[in-house]
Amino acid sequence: MIVSERRTKAFQVFKKSQTAIIGLIIISILILSAIFANVLSPYDPVKQNRKDQYAPPGSKYHLGADVFGRDILSRLIYGTRIAIFVGIIPVLIAGVFGGMLGIIAGYSRGFTESIIMRAADLLLSFPSLLLGILVVVAIGSGISKLIIAISIALFPRFIRLSRSSTLAIKERDSIEASRAIGCSSFRIMIFHIMPSLVSEIIVMGTLWIATAIRIEASLSFLGLGTQPPTPSWGRMLRDGVESMLFTPWQAIFAGLFIMLAILGFNLIGDGLRDSLDPKLQA
Repeated sequence: MIVSERRTKAFQVFKKSQTAIIGLIIISILILSAIFANVLSPYDPVKQNRKDQYAPPGSKYHLGADVFGRDILSRLIYGTRIAIFVGIIPVLIAGVFGGMLGIIAGYSRGFTESIIMRAADLLLSFPSLLLGILVVVAIGSGISKLIIAISIALFPRFIRLSRSSTLAIKERDSIEASRAIGCSSFRIMIFHIMPSLVSEIIVMGTLWIATAIRIEASLSFLGLGTQPPTPSWGRMLRDGVESMLFTPWQAIFAGLFIMLAILGFNLIGDGLRDSLDPKLQA
């Protein structure tokens, strides 16, 4: 009953947040665009038409055409699939495995904690983008390799988040009572500590999806992410920058889509934080 009341109150707080609703609308539009890209796209995103090279925005190409005569709008819509997929999947992977390691470190303490946290500190000593570059250079480019690189870049963030929260949760009376009645450490971590961390991980995960999208766009901009002719916002931004002086529309629209995706997830994350944090609800 108490859990249900908390969820209802959290939903009411989230619903009243105008910025969160704006973020939800932005992300909903992007997700629907990714799902129905083949319906919404007026042209094949990889089909070249040299005679329409650098065509300006107009009735034929609403957002113009690129150096190969490909429709920019169609490529942006299909690029949404890459951005959403590469944004969400690495966060899920890093959240699950990083969260579990953080719980183990916070609950076990001692040598186990030292090993896990020193490894996390080592990864955190590298900026996320630089770490992503190092991983991609080591294992190669491509969608699957990109997901691994971004997951590794976000991995230590979830470890530190779940570990710090576990340190506080393990001191609760309910955890002490569970130990007293003979519950195993594994059961306590899975059934008592982990559920208490879910809301925190979801909130920060939403914010870090924006980081993942930024890393993917940056790696693709550098030529280390998705490879041509696969539509990618970062790759489109790079191609647009090369012709920025006389055909600026590709860089402008690609940058706008990246900005909207990052803004949308950040607004949702802020709204979730405000609605799920008991201190802010009080």
